[in-house]
Amino acid sequence: MMRLLEEMCNIHAPSGEEINMKNFLLKHIKANQKNWRKQPEIIVGEEFQDNIILVFGNPRTAIFSHMDSIGFTVKYNNEIIKIGGPVIKEGYTLIGKDKDGNIEGNIIKKNDKYFIDFSRCIERGTSLTFKANFRNSKNFIQSCYIDNRLGVWNCLEVAKNLNDGIIVFSSWEEHGGGSIGYLGKYIYKKYKINQALISDITWITEGVSHGKGVVISMRDSAIPRRSYVNKIIEIANNSEIPFQIEVENAGGSDGNSLQRSPYPWNWCFIGAAEDNVHSPNEKVHKNDIKSMVKMYNKLMEVL
Repeated sequence: MMRLLEEMCNIHAPSGEEINMKNFLLKHIKANQKNWRKQPEIIVGEEFQDNIILVFGNPRTAIFSHMDSIGFTVKYNNEIIKIGGPVIKEGYTLIGKDKDGNIEGNIIKKNDKYFIDFSRCIERGTSLTFKANFRNSKNFIQSCYIDNRLGVWNCLEVAKNLNDGIIVFSSWEEHGGGSIGYLGKYIYKKYKINQALISDITWITEGVSHGKGVVISMRDSAIPRRSYVNKIIEIANNSEIPFQIEVENAGGSDGNSLQRSPYPWNWCFIGAAEDNVHSPNEKVHKNDIKSMVKMYNKLMEVL
């Protein structure tokens, strides 16, 4: 199972260039759905840009999981600027490709600006991402882009046994959002669904620890509808699946975009917590991954 996650962590798909993840997922879904309990309707097309909607049976709840990652854009003279909020540190290795070939170089700092140390001038607008170094130990996985390739991986695990529900693979989340408005509108109007789960990754903090279960967030920079969150916590309490409660005043997800839409979406962020957020060394405990999949399976069964 971790081999699939490792493969996805190596895919170049920063915000705005989700096409590589889209193509990978469509190929994976078409090759594996014959082994799933129920084959979904696959909804794609130019009106959905680089996003994917999977519809199983008679859906009541939708899972949203963003495909994009943080990264960098080459400005002028090999200066780099952020896509989303990556940790930027001298010595980190970046990779990419422009019209003249492959790119690999370390971040350097000059006069309070950051550059990629490379032997030639890189084409303006080229996107760069961290070079992946996937580590799979007894208790942890560690790599760049666990946020949010783990959220996507979780959805693929849930899809194996899903009878009724919708899974949405979305775009632009790391750089402010942009696809959830029209995706949420389509789902709400066509399927009369207004409840969602956000399959994403959160942080290790003074209140959230490694190995103690999946995180159910009561709030971050946004405040979801309390009655819906309470309903999910009640299901979790009765499930015997390990979980932790998060209460924060920063951070955000596709849930924020759903809440800003003109449609009455109930949503809740549920995901594993990681150390070293938005760096090449994101780290998640395997027990938290297991409880994340179990919790989603349970919630999609009973919500």
